[in-house]
Amino acid sequence: MKNMEVKGFGKPDEVRKFEKGKVELVKIGGAMVGKATFQPGWKWSKHVKPLVKTKSCEAPHFQYHLSGILHVVMDDGTEEDIKAGEISSLPTGHDAWVVGNEPVIVVDFQGMVDYARQSIKKK
Repeated sequence: MKNMEVKGFGKPDEVRKFEKGKVELVKIGGAMVGKATFQPGWKWSKHVKPLVKTKSCEAPHFQYHLSGILHVVMDDGTEEDIKAGEISSLPTGHDAWVVGNEPVIVVDFQGMVDYARQSIKKK
């Protein structure tokens, strides 16, 4: 029988910081849950792409939006503004940025295991 687990973002297991943002990670129930905070002016292609060195974001996301407006553009050209109170499911292959002056905060239940992890070049 498995034991109950209760954790919170007040004491994350890991924090990954990057310009204009951070991801707080909690490992629970064999999964990784991430709380991402993106400040006004943050854009994936400007602030995370240089770390991960991919054409677009390759992390799939299943997330609940707590605050702000996140504009997402898929590689196929599909665009959407995602607002606080909404739930989004984003497949791999997208760019995103904060719209307006309010930080975007999301809780992501799927794509944070390798998010904003610096790419290591193989020799």
